[in-house]
Amino acid sequence: MSRRPGFPVRLEGSAACTPAVTHTPAPVQVQVQVGSGSGRPGGIGLDSQAVRARMVQRLAAHGIADAQVMAAMGAVERHRFVDTALVNQAYEETSLPIGLGQTISKPNVVGRMIELLLGGAKGPDGRLGRVLEIGTGCGYQAAVLSRVATEVYSIERLRGLHERARGNLRHFRLPNVHLLFGDGMAGYAKGAPYAGIIAAAGGEAVPPAWIEQLAVGGRIVAPMLMPGGRQALLVMEKTAREMKQTVLEPVHFVPLKSGIA
Repeated sequence: MSRRPGFPVRLEGSAACTPAVTHTPAPVQVQVQVGSGSGRPGGIGLDSQAVRARMVQRLAAHGIADAQVMAAMGAVERHRFVDTALVNQAYEETSLPIGLGQTISKPNVVGRMIELLLGGAKGPDGRLGRVLEIGTGCGYQAAVLSRVATEVYSIERLRGLHERARGNLRHFRLPNVHLLFGDGMAGYAKGAPYAGIIAAAGGEAVPPAWIEQLAVGGRIVAPMLMPGGRQALLVMEKTAREMKQTVLEPVHFVPLKSGIA
């Protein structure tokens, strides 16, 4: 895999839809020390490992079985990514608003999509290589991805959410997570090729840039608009000859949009 670019970087959008935008000066340098934020063994209240363990048990009941996914979901403190007023719902099986018309996905949806992503090409250590996330949102999924991939590039088109994710992830100190402000439909060519691309917004078609930036053996996992106007989860796998496509269960995500705001 090619050497990763340095930071700060400049994202070059397509002439049709996106002006060039500069990455905020420093990417989040984030190393999650999971467990309790209080320093007490196991934590207390929402910092308790038991709270996350119960969430993981519910994921298993929904059919998620990958040990890496379960460990990652059980490690990352989801309550640190939601508004204070909603913090008591952080570990429930529900999506929650994060501002600017966006949401943090249900734990089951996050786990399911990452499990599908892990079905692609893995490195010798059993982890995915470089991953591109389209739609950083509040930063929760990027934190989970950081535990199953060697490197995560996460791009967000809404500046308010980009800054919020930076603040949320600062607590975790993850050196392998890089947050980018720009047009996710253009991907991020300087970080390519990617072992996996995962999207938190659904469009009518997979942007050509994502396919171009995906490594052979890699997977794209994204919601996609189907005939009839409903979304379904789509998995695309790149071989040396073609893109294999599998349509899975119905989902509901915010629409995929171009440009920045």
